[in-house]
Amino acid sequence: MKKGLIAAALGCALFSVSSQADTIAGVYVGAQVWQTDTQGGFADSNNTADFNFDDETNTALYIAFEHPVPFLPNVKVNHTTLDNSGTTTLDSTFTFDGELFSESTTVNTDIELDATDFILYYELFDNDLVSFDLGVNAKYIDGALFVVDTASDTSGSAEFSGIVPMAYSKVQLGLPFTGLSAYFEGSYLSFDDHELSDYQAAVQYSFIESLAVDMTLQVGYRNVTVDIEDLDDVYADMEFDGVFAGLELHF
Repeated sequence: MKKGLIAAALGCALFSVSSQADTIAGVYVGAQVWQTDTQGGFADSNNTADFNFDDETNTALYIAFEHPVPFLPNVKVNHTTLDNSGTTTLDSTFTFDGELFSESTTVNTDIELDATDFILYYELFDNDLVSFDLGVNAKYIDGALFVVDTASDTSGSAEFSGIVPMAYSKVQLGLPFTGLSAYFEGSYLSFDDHELSDYQAAVQYSFIESLAVDMTLQVGYRNVTVDIEDLDDVYADMEFDGVFAGLELHF
């Protein structure tokens, strides 16, 4: 009789662990499509010019691994494209790549910018109502900037890259038994003459929840600001923002 009770208890325990495994450890994979509005400009001195940019569709991909090992941080890697282009009639003179672009000149500009976040974080709270993550983010920025005078074909270009350490946090609020939740996630740094921020807020709906995989739809807003002074001889003050839609898989 005792052996039967012990076997039944072990069976229940194993079933409980299996059914809750995705809350103990898991992999999150997500993709987002981001309608980006870009403002600001760049130069090779403090005298940055403001450019007109077209709205552009950019993407973000991420993967995160969470585990139950004490004191060992969870890991998330997020890759975002911030490409854009436009045509501007300059309202002031500026220099770029050693070239002088005069006032009233019409120029074409292109931005090719990637940002990759390497995030280490801890879950300080984690339940169906509230979860709170706190950590650090090593954001790697890799960019190329191009300017072409449409009349004279005078052109300038510059490449820059660097790793920026940032503080990271995420807060998520859930509405139990509905599949609905909302979150705010952000990274921020203000150091010396550099200021960078990257935050997003979204509403989520989990439409598939199973032992094999959870699937969640996201709709939200994201804002990225890049204000750098003399990074590889590049000065830039730009803002990227807009709405996004995404899909997340949890294994």
